This record gives sequence, C-alpha cells and structure tokens, in this order.
Amino acid sequence: MMRKEKKFKNFSDALERLREAVESAETELEIDGAIQRFEFTFEQAWKALKAFLEDEGIECRSPKGCLKEAYAAELVENEKLWLQMLSDRNTSSRLYSFETSREIFERVKRFYLGAFERLFQTLADRVGD
Repeated sequence: MMRKEKKFKNFSDALERLREAVESAETELEIDGAIQRFEFTFEQAWKALKAFLEDEGIECRSPKGCLKEAYAAELVENEKLWLQMLSDRNTSSRLYSFETSREIFERVKRFYLGAFERLFQTLADRVGD
C-alpha cells in the first residue's frame, strides 16, 4: 500500500469512529470522548492531506500550511472552516473548559463532521488516480 493510501485509510478509520461517537454522545463522558475522536480525526485528516499534496509535488510541514495548500489544490473547499477546526483542535487538546468543550462539540456535529465527510469523498475519488 502506498503512503497516501495508508494515510487515507487511517483517516477513513478515524472518521468512522468519530461518526459513531457524535451520533451516540449524550453524557458528558461520551461528549468528551467524541471531542477526543475529533482531535484524532483532524490529525489523520491533515496527515492524509500532506501525503496527497506530496504526491502532487507540494510540500507542507505544518497543519496550517497543509490546510492552505489543500485549499489551493481544491482538496478542501472552505479554508476558513478548516482553520477554525485547527484552532478548535489546538484549544481542546490544551485546556479544559466545560463551556468551550460543548461549543466545540456543537461545531463538530454541525460543521466539522460534514467537512470531514466531504474531504473523505474528495480523497476517495483521487485514491484511484
């Protein structure tokens, strides 16, 4: 399996687990678990983007740099949303506030899960190329 296919599979697996967590999260513990799965899914998403970009000869070293390059390469469609996801990932992994975690969870449910789904489809279409 080539590097980009492996990274795509890791992202795909993480996305499936995030989907499960978001759909079933009701208790505080389950919501916290869903946020952790969001963090992990985001990590796998940017690493997959990095691999796909490298396959096209585009080098990026940081999540922010990769997101900007991915937007330019039309791998993601909403740069502002992805940069907000990066900010929320950084916030959620570094501090804990009940209110902040609930706000992030709502964004995961309302916006980020859909963005991950769109990225999945875009990358799935390109895996065969």
